[in-house]
Amino acid sequence: MTIVSSQSPASLWSVTARPGPPTSPLDGDRTVDVAVIGGGYAGLSTALHVVQAGKSVVVLEAVDIGYGGAGTNNGQVIPALTRANPEDLRQRFGEERGNRLARLIAGSAAFTFDLIRKHGIECDAQQTGWVQPAHSPGRAVLARRRYEQWAELGADVAYLDREQVGTLTGAVIYHGGLLARTGGHVNPLGLARGLAEASLRAGAEIFTKSPVLSVAPQGDGWRLQTPNGAVVAGKVVVATDAYADALFPALRRSIVPVRSYQMATQALAPEILSQVLPLNHALSDSHRDLYFFHATADHRIVTGGALALNFQWRSRLDRRIGERLRRVFPVLGDDIRFEYQWYGDVAITTNFLPHFHQVAPGIITVIGYNGRGLALAAAAGRVLAQAALGHDVNDLDLPLTPLATIPLQGLVRRFSRIELLRYRWLDRQEVRA
Repeated sequence: MTIVSSQSPASLWSVTARPGPPTSPLDGDRTVDVAVIGGGYAGLSTALHVVQAGKSVVVLEAVDIGYGGAGTNNGQVIPALTRANPEDLRQRFGEERGNRLARLIAGSAAFTFDLIRKHGIECDAQQTGWVQPAHSPGRAVLARRRYEQWAELGADVAYLDREQVGTLTGAVIYHGGLLARTGGHVNPLGLARGLAEASLRAGAEIFTKSPVLSVAPQGDGWRLQTPNGAVVAGKVVVATDAYADALFPALRRSIVPVRSYQMATQALAPEILSQVLPLNHALSDSHRDLYFFHATADHRIVTGGALALNFQWRSRLDRRIGERLRRVFPVLGDDIRFEYQWYGDVAITTNFLPHFHQVAPGIITVIGYNGRGLALAAAAGRVLAQAALGHDVNDLDLPLTPLATIPLQGLVRRFSRIELLRYRWLDRQEVRA
C-alpha cells in the first residue's frame, strides 16, 4: 500500500502530458512470476524489463500511474548523485563495486533517453545536457574535482569556466560548473505514462487504484492482498520510494520524506526565452537550498524550491522564487508570474545514497533517490528486474545494503525542515567568503 498524502494542486505536467493508457483496479486473483508495488519509474521499468525477459508481471498502483514523485518532480534527467562522487562510492563500497555503481549513475540519463526513443514515448524529451553551476568560487573548485572524477570514469562531461556557464545558460551569478552532455529534461508524468504504455504492450498487467493491504507468505512466494483481489508471486519488487507506508514499517522508517515544491511561469516571449537557457539545458546548481530551472515545450520556465514551514506556501514561494529567478536571470525583469504550483515528496537517506534492500526473502526494493529519481529510478528498474529474475543480489550494479531504520525518525523528519535554514546560512557564508 502507498501513502496518499494531501493531494497536490494540478501540475503543469497533468495539463500537458499525453493521457495514460486505460487501467482499472484489480478484480479477482492473479498468479505471476513477479509482482511490483508502485507505478512510478522504478516499478514500471522493472515491469518492462521483467516481461521482456519472458516472465509474467503485475504492477499494483494505489492511485494512478505517475502519482507521487514520478508525476510531480521537476523533470530534470540528471546522471549524477546530489552529493557523492565516484571516489566517495569507492571508499564506501570498494573499488570494483563503487565503480560499478558510479557507472550505473553516469549512464542513467543515457539509459533513460534510450528507453524513451526505443519505445516511442511522447514526453517532450530533450537530451540537451544538464549543467550544475557553482554559486561560489569554492564550489567552482569542487566542480572541477567532480568533473575530473566523472571524466576518469568515462562519463561524457565537461568543466565550464565562468564565461562558459554564462554563455550556455544566460545566468549571471555563477563561477564555473559541470556539464553532463547526456542529461536533459522531460515531461515527467508523460514519461511515467509512456513507460506504462510500453509495459502493457510488452505483456505486463497494470492495475491502478489497487493499494496493497497486506503481503503474506504463500507457498514458495508471496500473496499481495488488495481491496478486490490478490496477486500471488514468486518475487515482489517494492517501488514506492518516498510514499512507502506501514506495509513495510522498517522501510518507511529508513528514509525521511521531504516535500519539494515545483512552479511554472507563464509562457515567455521568444526574445526573452532566447536569453534564458538558450540551448535548452537543464540546470540545478550547487546551493544546498537548490536552485533549479529548465524550459518547457510551451515556452515556460519550470523551477521551484523548498520551505522550512508549509503555511501560506503559494504566496511565500511566489515571492522567494520570483526573486531568485530575477537574480539568476535579470533579463526576466519584474513581469514573471507563476501560473502553476504543485508539490511532491522526495525520499532522503542519511548518507544521500540510494539503498538497495532485500526486505525479506524474495522481496526487494531500491529506496532513497535523494532528488535524482528520474534517471536513476528508470535505470534501477533494470537492476531490480535482474534481481527478480534470479540474478545474485550480491552481484548487481547496485550494492545490496542492510535495511536500517533511522533512530527517532519521527523527530528527524520534523527537524529536517529546520535543517533547510542551516543550508541557507551555509550558502550565504560561501558566497561571502
